[in-house]
Amino acid sequence: MKKATSVMHRRALLALIGAAAALVLPTTASAQTYPDKTIRLVVPFSAGGGADTIARVIAKGLAAQAGQPVVVDNKPGAEGIIAAQEVMRSAPDGYTFMLGSNTAMVAVPALRPNPPYDPFTAFTPLTTAGEFSMFLAVSPALPSGSLKEFLDHVAANPDKFNSGSSNSASELAMLQLLANRGVKVVNVRYKGDAQAMTDLVGGQIQMMFSTGTLVPGFAKDKKIRPLLTLLPERSPLLPEVPTAAELGLGAVTIAPWAGFFGPAKMPPAITERLSQMLRQVLSRPDVREQLVAQGFSGYGMTSAQFAAFHRKQWDAFTTTVRENNVKFE
Repeated sequence: MKKATSVMHRRALLALIGAAAALVLPTTASAQTYPDKTIRLVVPFSAGGGADTIARVIAKGLAAQAGQPVVVDNKPGAEGIIAAQEVMRSAPDGYTFMLGSNTAMVAVPALRPNPPYDPFTAFTPLTTAGEFSMFLAVSPALPSGSLKEFLDHVAANPDKFNSGSSNSASELAMLQLLANRGVKVVNVRYKGDAQAMTDLVGGQIQMMFSTGTLVPGFAKDKKIRPLLTLLPERSPLLPEVPTAAELGLGAVTIAPWAGFFGPAKMPPAITERLSQMLRQVLSRPDVREQLVAQGFSGYGMTSAQFAAFHRKQWDAFTTTVRENNVKFE
């Protein structure tokens, strides 16, 4: 009787092991062969724009790295929500992922009364793509031989200054910068950087954080003066402009960044493989050079590092909004 029971237990155990193996083996096999078909990169921007160009440069490099086609699928609109929801509802197999910016992955879910998704539970962080070059540009007619000289002047005459912004990152970075001196100025919101830059040159506003696609040309013509970059390292576009860290401005933590996200619950092995391939692409000198030409500083992080970076940006954004009672329409 005991022998028969023992045999039954062994058979039951073997059946359980077989069932578990049946569940594990397909995942293991798919991780070992990944990628073996076309990969889709969803981009929340229109084709032909700067962010789309950045995505296509990286997609081309990824295709060579993966040995599979990488199709860029543009899903613009609704501040990135359309693209994010497309990826969120996709199979977590590593064949669909997105280029997400701080707008779609921080501002939208942080500011909306009924957020369309939770950026930390609805997605798998893969790696940063990098940061958009952003510089503090001021009027050359003002005392601005250095950032300290300029901020001293603003602190002494706050009612004479207006700032400009065309996105939440530039506005909040300005708030963080001025908070170091306990100063507040009136901020004028614009629909685009070009209009804001026109008003900066014309004297309607006196300072703004603007992109690497505009600032270098206007700086060369001496129509504006760049005093600071939000990049972690000096930009090749304006190597003479110091970083916030160099100037001891550790409180200026808002960054206009972009990164890659897959759907939630991607298998760890596939997450690591895709992250690794993207990081290898971003480390290539030719890719970096092409991205710099678009005013973008490309660099990669591990999935864990990117998750921590994303959380830090979320905390900085929400804290700055709350402390300054900022309202975005």
